[in-house]
Amino acid sequence: MPLDNITPLIQKIARQAHVTFKGCTPSVGPDNELFLEKQELLNALVTAVRAADLEIVPRNKPGPMIKEQDPAGPSVTYMHICETDTFSMGVFLLSSGASIPLHDHPGMHGMLKVLYGKVSIRCFDILEADDADLTDVNSSDRPRFDPPVSDCQTDHLRRSALRSLGEYSEDSGPCVLTPLRHNIHQIDAVDGATAFLDILAPPYDPDDGRDCHYYKVLKTVAAAGSESKQQQEQDEGENEKGEEMWLLKISQPEDFWCGGEPYPGPDVSF
Repeated sequence: MPLDNITPLIQKIARQAHVTFKGCTPSVGPDNELFLEKQELLNALVTAVRAADLEIVPRNKPGPMIKEQDPAGPSVTYMHICETDTFSMGVFLLSSGASIPLHDHPGMHGMLKVLYGKVSIRCFDILEADDADLTDVNSSDRPRFDPPVSDCQTDHLRRSALRSLGEYSEDSGPCVLTPLRHNIHQIDAVDGATAFLDILAPPYDPDDGRDCHYYKVLKTVAAAGSESKQQQEQDEGENEKGEEMWLLKISQPEDFWCGGEPYPGPDVSF
């Protein structure tokens, strides 16, 4: 088959994303060979994409075409590329030092590919529901947190595990999430402005149970009043892969909001 050098790369990515995720359910995972084959084709296309393919000028390099960051504006903006019932695709742009807080993608698959700059991504998995449910646990046996967690917040607690912590650049492959793996994550810009392509399947839809939730990591304290090993490690910023901790579901942080801006690249159609 001859190589297609006419179709823009972002169009090829969109078509493969549609093929990969069409009919995909949250239960589709690492044991589904057909899905993995389709995902590998999508992974190869996404790995190859660069800012120039989307006609995006890196904002961490000097030049007359660089858009100046408005100090009063959002530190995170989004360029919408396309959305279908199967997936959504767009570009997030983060100014230097910006962060997308810890959040989830319930029942969704996704890919994140850095276009320029560098990001640090910290990913969590929610552990089994039976282990995370504290509603039937005697109050005296429940873990203690700093700051304290009220009884009404108990059903918003989730026992989780830190699965990965790494840095990604334009030369890295995509960060991949599934409904059960790496689904909760925080994204921080590292050493300057950055941008990344974001694919989610299916798209967010609050009416279908796919709304974005935000979380904060809680510190646990020992019953005797001394600091636990987990709290000491968190205070020192030395979280390790596989470490268990508690997450509290919270409202969207007041200091975070995402603005919008036009996408300058090739049109995507079906």
